[in-house]
Amino acid sequence: MDSVLVANRGEIAVRVIRAARELGLRTVAIYSELDRDAVHVARADEAWNVGGAPAAESYLNIDRVLEIARESHVDAVHPGYGFLAENADFAQRVIDAGLIWVGPPPAAIAMMGDKIASRKAADAAGVLSVPGTVEPLQSIEVVTAFAKEHGYPLAIKAAHGGGGKGLKVVWEENELESAFESAQREADAWFASPEVYIERYLSKPRHIEAQIILDTHGNAAFLGERDCSIQRRHQKLIEETPATHFSETQRAGLGEAALAVARAANYVNAGTVEFLLDSDGAFFFLEMNTRIQVEHTITEMVTGIDLVKEQLRVAAGEKLSFAANPPATGHAIEFRVNAEDPAAGFLPNPGDIIEYQEPAGLGIRVDSGVLAGSAISQYYDNMIAKLVVWGRDREEAIARGHRALESFKISGVETTIGAQLLILDTDEFKSGKYWTTFITDELDFSALTKGTTPAIPEDEETEERSMTVEVGGRRFVVRYWAPVMTAPQSAGQRAAPRRRAPKLERQESSGDSAGVITAPMQGTIVKVHRAAGTEVEAGEAICVLEAMKMENEIKSPIDGEIVDLRVQPGDTVASGAVLMVIR
Repeated sequence: MDSVLVANRGEIAVRVIRAARELGLRTVAIYSELDRDAVHVARADEAWNVGGAPAAESYLNIDRVLEIARESHVDAVHPGYGFLAENADFAQRVIDAGLIWVGPPPAAIAMMGDKIASRKAADAAGVLSVPGTVEPLQSIEVVTAFAKEHGYPLAIKAAHGGGGKGLKVVWEENELESAFESAQREADAWFASPEVYIERYLSKPRHIEAQIILDTHGNAAFLGERDCSIQRRHQKLIEETPATHFSETQRAGLGEAALAVARAANYVNAGTVEFLLDSDGAFFFLEMNTRIQVEHTITEMVTGIDLVKEQLRVAAGEKLSFAANPPATGHAIEFRVNAEDPAAGFLPNPGDIIEYQEPAGLGIRVDSGVLAGSAISQYYDNMIAKLVVWGRDREEAIARGHRALESFKISGVETTIGAQLLILDTDEFKSGKYWTTFITDELDFSALTKGTTPAIPEDEETEERSMTVEVGGRRFVVRYWAPVMTAPQSAGQRAAPRRRAPKLERQESSGDSAGVITAPMQGTIVKVHRAAGTEVEAGEAICVLEAMKMENEIKSPIDGEIVDLRVQPGDTVASGAVLMVIR
């Protein structure tokens, strides 16, 4: 292996390129029209245009990706995570093209990617799964029958996916039908298959996963566990290793179970086996991710092993470069810094990054694929960066994480940083006694709402400026908006970001304006629950808006009648666009 094409974008593409360069490999990047000037493009030896902005026209376009691989004369393809990483057909076509696939065998991807088949494999390996169905759901009647037998809550999940995509939790009977349909739509959008299955939803479980890697020479290693229980929207927000309140006996059992599942699938290369840990300390097989995991970074921090380099070595037919089950040193935590607004229920917040300054210092690592001026697009995942901290013990890692989050400067889009700082300060996180729905059950992020922008004449173009002042000998930096200066700039001087002065409008709590329903973000309408002329109640779901492949229910703020319906399924809407009017 002398060269590798990275079939991905963003921080994981940068991550793979770095590892490949350290091994002396020539690197080839692909980019969509939207990513022409992206960081991963600049980091690679070569970069090739793969298509239009939508993922279906670019990063998911298998024919074009393979065409670039052929024209760039690479030896191997690394898929990163997401997009085509767990697509067995893509893996097989890479192999059929005479290229090295940096990942597990296509048959293992197919088995573990099908959550129903993976449950059967786990059962055959003697590893218990959460009680659930072992066949795709064919109708809502099957869901209803399962609910009557096992009770609520239940989880309807995509059969060919993971990462919380296509997962809907049902708490009572009147939610069943809408959750079933929504899970099918998300599953189809993310994984090109609407098949879903159902399982019992455990109360206050912990999400514990095992990192494993196997080579073609019979060597297999368990590299420890990660606690991924801090989640919102069933997607991880903070991960740490080692898991707290987790005994050596449990750890050994987890490693044995994870490797048993892998061997049942004839697995080779890096993978992550995920489990749910109940309140009694028993763990149940959840799924296997047949790729490098987003949070692989914290395992690297405590073991000192570069997992991406090991992936490349294994794919080239080499043995693992370390002894099995290496010891872990210290404690590591990863914070996923996403473009989301915690005060608005973690709604995706696409936009342009204006200011971007990463933290630094001992025990701090930042994996990112953005710079100041980069765009966070509605077409892709909203991750900006991964902040990873290491400490000699958990207390030091938490303190270092707090300091790093406070010094991570990002403006232009809302981020999860404020929420993560709040989480670190909770007694539950400090004690390590938290669960998968802890954020939803216990925390309120409404205080993170930004203040109102000062009023400026709306017909005047302004720019953001700053100046340093001293009061009583103490230094302060003051930011303010001022009229645009028209004087010529000196060579090399960069203009401050400009915007029109905001037009401030008073929001009424009642009356006609309360019934004007607007889009909270740019996205696509996938379902409209009610027709014009029908009555709705306050809190009732009225339509579904998809952004960044995530469905968001829009609810009516008042009781009334829909007198003006302006959207239908398939419509693309801008942030702030009027969807309907309720009187």
